[in-house]
Parts: sequence; structure tokens; C-alpha cells
Amino acid sequence: MSSAWLLPEHVCDVLPAEARRIEEIRRTLLDVARGYGCELVMPPLLEHLESLLTGTGRELGLKTFKLVDQLSGRTLGVRADTTPQVARIDAHLLNRDGVTRLCYCGPVLHTRPSGLRATREPLQFGAEVYGHAGLEADLEVLELALDALQRVGVEGLVVDLGDARVLRGVLAGSGADDECAAALHSALAAKDAPTLAEHARALPQGTRDALHAMLRLYGGDEVIAAARRELPQRPQVTAALDDLAWLAKHLRLAFPQLQVGFDLADLGGYAYYSGARFAIYAGATSDALARGGRYDEVGAIFGRTRPAVGFSMDLKEVAALASQHAMPAAVRAPWADDMALRAAVRRLREQGEVVVCVLPGHEHEGQEFACDRELVAQAGEWVLRAL
Repeated sequence: MSSAWLLPEHVCDVLPAEARRIEEIRRTLLDVARGYGCELVMPPLLEHLESLLTGTGRELGLKTFKLVDQLSGRTLGVRADTTPQVARIDAHLLNRDGVTRLCYCGPVLHTRPSGLRATREPLQFGAEVYGHAGLEADLEVLELALDALQRVGVEGLVVDLGDARVLRGVLAGSGADDECAAALHSALAAKDAPTLAEHARALPQGTRDALHAMLRLYGGDEVIAAARRELPQRPQVTAALDDLAWLAKHLRLAFPQLQVGFDLADLGGYAYYSGARFAIYAGATSDALARGGRYDEVGAIFGRTRPAVGFSMDLKEVAALASQHAMPAAVRAPWADDMALRAAVRRLREQGEVVVCVLPGHEHEGQEFACDRELVAQAGEWVLRAL
């Protein structure tokens, strides 16, 4: 029999110090998104399963917890990703004609962790731009993600750029069905050359060569030049490479210290991406801190196929890499049945101060807050004194 206080695997409590850091980061990132003109939305944690999963691919379906609604008898899902919900809000509820910028922050739940130390309950922050098909929106979303991470003190940022159209262009006319394309997608994402060769064996030789070339196409600007030589000269592939070069150029202008690279086989994440996509890493981390890109078809099931681009990140992972901030100073106050003292405490709190009242019998206990002042009685008044 398990202990009552044990939590499920890869689920944990967030204790005060870490919770404070996560909340500070959440507020900062929402402020950064608002500075870009994003409006905050709060989708529900539960939705009908078909609404959550339609058009998002098998991977998201495997990550989604399912349950039966006792009111309707229908199958519900606990969201594993917020993007399909925000697409529904844009397409069905807001239904605007022009550009719409939306942001969100809330928990998602995964049936399995993404890694050995990963949580199954990320706190997902993201921002999305709807209604503009040009690269200007892709660049804006990338800059927002980078600004947000820099604002909270994450250092050593590296951006890897890729494009979903490269694989589609390589497979065009090859006879690969949806099942084969999905298997090739997974093999490329895992950089698994033997599995890639196994699933590609029935494809034309030129297609097989291009697929194996994609495994090697990662690094700096030389990747774009090599891709132009080694991949098929098809409109989808050419457009993708041109867009990636444009994005890299403008990112370097905006962030001179940023390391920008390319990985044409990085197809991690969800299958709804339709164009340029990116992953942001910090320092020597092996897992992406943020992922995003273009997903123009994500709102089609809700009645509107409209340009869309965005990103998301887990604030718990961000908090582990963000710079440490000293705990805000606080005021210690005695407890007494003294209206003047209680009025002084209220005034300080109204002014934004943290005031920790020492309850009777606990005068010698340590404080969790960094109290650098205390309220003391002097000449009939309660005044602040440095500790």
C-alpha cells in the first residue's frame, strides 16, 4: 500500500521559493507579450476530445488524458497543448478579420513525460499571431520568445531553424502514403538513420538520398547552401530555404549575440506545423526550452483556415534556468491588540510592503521572508527601524 502523501510519477508539488520564482516569471512574460500587443485568453482545462485533437496528429493524442463526462457521456480530454484551443477561440469565438495576437499561461497535462526528469504537468506559456501569412509574423513571434527569455535572465540562447515544407517537398511525387510519411517524420526527428532507411526502402533512389542528406543538414549557414545542392529543386523546398535564410538574417540583426543555426531534420513537436519552425535552447541544455513555428491549418476544423504562427514554453523549465533574484525585503511586526499598530501594518501593506506579523508564542522562530526592518513603538507611535 502506497503512502497517502506520495504523488504520481513525474508530478510534484511546487514549494514556496520555487513557486515565487515561477509566479514572478509568469507575470514578467505576460507583460512582455502585452508589450507586443497580445491579448490574454484562458481556455478551459477540459474539452471534448475531438476538439482538442482534430488536425493535431497522433503524437498529441498519445499525450492526452481521456475521461468520460458524467453529464453528457462524451469523451473529454485534459489538454496536453493549448494551441488547438487558442485556434478555436480565434476561429470560432473572436472571428476577427484582421491580425489577432493572443497569449496564454496555464497548466497542461501529459500522459507520459518528455524525458527522464521532465514533469507531466508543465505550466505552459505561449503567444500566437493569427491573420498574417508573411514572414513578418514569424519574425515577431521569434523576437517575442527571445525577448521573454532574456527578460527573465536566461542566458546563452541558441535558435535552431527548420521548416516542415522541406520534408513535404522531398516526399512530393515519391508515392509515400501518410503512414510512411509519419514513420519517416519520426525517424528524422530522432535522427535514426537505420529506421529511416527501413521505411524509405520502397521510395525512389533520389528521395532516399535526400532523406539521408536531411540527417546531415544541421549547423550554420553552410546548411542552407548544402541543402540547395543536395535536396530536390522543388518549389516547397526552395521557398522554405529562402524563408529560413531571411529569418536568420533578421534575427542576427535584432540580437547580435544570438547563435542562429539550422536543423532540417528537427521535426520534434506536433505535426500541425506547416512552415518555418524553430527551437530555442539555453546554454548546454539538450532539450528545447521553447518551440514554435507556423501552423496555418490548425484552425481549419473550426471553420477558418487562416495564417497562424506561435510558440510555447514550460515556465517550470524556464525557472530552472532563469537568473536568481533576491527575495524582496519585508517588515517584521509584533502582534498586539493595538489599533494604532494594526493601522500602521495596513498602511504599509497598502504601500506595497510585505509585513510579516509575529503571532503570539512564535517570537523566536525564523522567518521565511527577508525582513530587514521592523515596526517598533517610539514616543507613542509605530515607526520602522532597520534590523
